[in-house]
Amino acid sequence: MNPQAAALAFVLLLAPAFAVSATATPAHDPAADRAAILAMQGEYTVRFSFEETAVLAPGYERVAAKDSGGDEVVIVVEDAPGRIVLQHLLLDVKSGHVVKHWRQDWHYEAPTRWEFTADQTWQQREVPAELLRGGWTQCVYEVSDAPRYCGSGRWVHAGGISTWTSDADWRPLPRREYTKRSDYNALGAINRHTIVPGGWTHEQDNTKTVRDAQGRPTAQLVREFGFNDYVKTTAIDFSPAYAYWDATQGYWARVRQRWERRLTAPEGVQLKTKIDGMA
Repeated sequence: MNPQAAALAFVLLLAPAFAVSATATPAHDPAADRAAILAMQGEYTVRFSFEETAVLAPGYERVAAKDSGGDEVVIVVEDAPGRIVLQHLLLDVKSGHVVKHWRQDWHYEAPTRWEFTADQTWQQREVPAELLRGGWTQCVYEVSDAPRYCGSGRWVHAGGISTWTSDADWRPLPRREYTKRSDYNALGAINRHTIVPGGWTHEQDNTKTVRDAQGRPTAQLVREFGFNDYVKTTAIDFSPAYAYWDATQGYWARVRQRWERRLTAPEGVQLKTKIDGMA
């Protein structure tokens, strides 16, 4: 099965679960799109919730829902006409300890993106033609700036609400499960970011999937709904997070450059460490 056929098979697997189309063609408004992306910067109290829903494999038993939370600041690292980079920093309020969290890069009308094509492997692929004009590709990175996933879609601005919905993408196991699960090796997902009064939300429509060595889906276990709620706060002193970034941003800029060179190479990236890049 070639990469295009595999991608189509994945979309067809997910299609019954999702009524929202990422390929609708709204009027393009890049300025409004940029404003929506930049609206995700700020200081937040965050709730992370994940719950397994439809069981797809015989005999599978749902695991307990997972709920967690934290306090997080989102910083604009780069703001250019066709590219916006947002860095998330988690703060433990009691200790003042800061954790560099995930990063999201937004590219306008990007012709290519890297994709999680097999275990430990990411390769460059063309963005689907129907999502190129007026589309934004979001790429998400690990705490180490290692790759996780990319998705492409368009922002829709209607009734004072801005929402971006991705196409179907593949990603490695989430950090909440990589040390606990061995019954699946890829997560199929559609992502939805919505700017709401007082913050923004990140919805995930996930399917826990088994893929073979060539990245072809062979079995689906269960669907999962994820909901991450970013609520703006003025009650937290985020100065330790800003101080951490001031002290380390030069280092992380060099790390991003090294990863960028690897990810854009024709051969792509294949990590030679343990699953999910963890030593």
